[in-house]
Amino acid sequence: MSGLKNAPPAIGPGMPDLEDELFRRFFDRDGDGEPDFPQRDFSQIASGSGVIMEVADGYGYVVTNNHVIDGQTKLTVVLEDGREINDVEVVGTDPKTDVAVLKIKADRLIPATWGDSDTLEKGDIIVAFGSPFGYVGSMSHGIVSALNRQAGVISSSFAYENFIQVDAPINPGNSGGPLVNLKGEVVGINTAIATRSGSFSGVGFAIPSNQVKLVYESLKSSGKVVRGYLGVQIADVKAASPEIRDNLASIGYDGENGVLVRQVMRDSPAYRQLQPGDVIVELNGKPVNSMTDLRNRIAMTPPGQEVKLTVWRDKKTQEITVKLAEQPDDQSVLASTRGELQRNQQIGVGITTPTESELEAAGLPTDAKGALVRSVQPMSLAARAGIRPGDLITRIGEKEIRSAEDAKEALRQIDLSKGVRIDLVNREGEKMVTIRQSSR
Repeated sequence: MSGLKNAPPAIGPGMPDLEDELFRRFFDRDGDGEPDFPQRDFSQIASGSGVIMEVADGYGYVVTNNHVIDGQTKLTVVLEDGREINDVEVVGTDPKTDVAVLKIKADRLIPATWGDSDTLEKGDIIVAFGSPFGYVGSMSHGIVSALNRQAGVISSSFAYENFIQVDAPINPGNSGGPLVNLKGEVVGINTAIATRSGSFSGVGFAIPSNQVKLVYESLKSSGKVVRGYLGVQIADVKAASPEIRDNLASIGYDGENGVLVRQVMRDSPAYRQLQPGDVIVELNGKPVNSMTDLRNRIAMTPPGQEVKLTVWRDKKTQEITVKLAEQPDDQSVLASTRGELQRNQQIGVGITTPTESELEAAGLPTDAKGALVRSVQPMSLAARAGIRPGDLITRIGEKEIRSAEDAKEALRQIDLSKGVRIDLVNREGEKMVTIRQSSR
């Protein structure tokens, strides 16, 4: 186990605070519960924690939090026996999980042992190690309070959170330290606390060791994390919004769990395998409980590996096998188009039967059939549902659309008060929306 000292510019090493932008990074070094921000013309020293997880060829590999070392110009590792190691190399960082790996050169290093975080249950006794307030080698104990917590603590876009919640006393400076079971195995990395005072208030969070281990091995081997990629925009079935409930009703799904496929990205592994309107209920035979559950499990699956998805389609379940790709660095392509529907007497789209040149300009196959959206009226039902110019309407309700005339006829026959499902294709892939006119 190791302590970490950071030279200026100092970045808070401790636990994020729920009361300040959910969980803030602590700078508290005097124990008064208030952040000690760096002052001009003063040298600032901050501390965090870490754990040595491997020793090879005279080097020790230290796991810590990304937020402990982020932005630092100099790092010092303080071992439990008091030795200070100034030659510290950053092997790699992963802001999406708040994990970082360091490399140090020293003798007489003893690595910790990985534990299996999947075996943890509520009530299990655990021990947290770290350097609270700079006291290297401190330990506290408690129990596992909850599992699979999402807290919004990691600031990176598309973050992966699946925290272990514990009641072991954790304080500023504990970030990056190991959470261990009674066998002495590392089952988590302490990362955050929920607090009103700036210090421990009974709720701490740790990253599960199985997630950390995958990130560690990927950073150590390639300096970056390679994740699996499916290529869908999804929505939770649980606590579904009115729009999502309309989507589910349109496909006859009344289950309580799973995720609804809203959009399938073009040229992704899911393209032409999954469809907008599918509900993914199982991944490799295990239930899918939420969007976070599916995202984490897909991300932890190596690219190139096949996964078996059980989906609800055509009012029955069926098995679909998809080979995952590598997650792109720029996930902005995954951003969904969402919108709340408002009361309006018209759909609000201008459509045409597209020519080959119009399809090509829209980034669509030149042999595609449907009604091309040429314009969308601002604040219309179509605009609120996320329909955009360049979308190709391929289905309205149960009717397949092959031309603008098909679309106009189908739109004339629908009952907007009951809602209608519309399938679309665009340059990014396929998606499904539900248009419904609200009543007051």
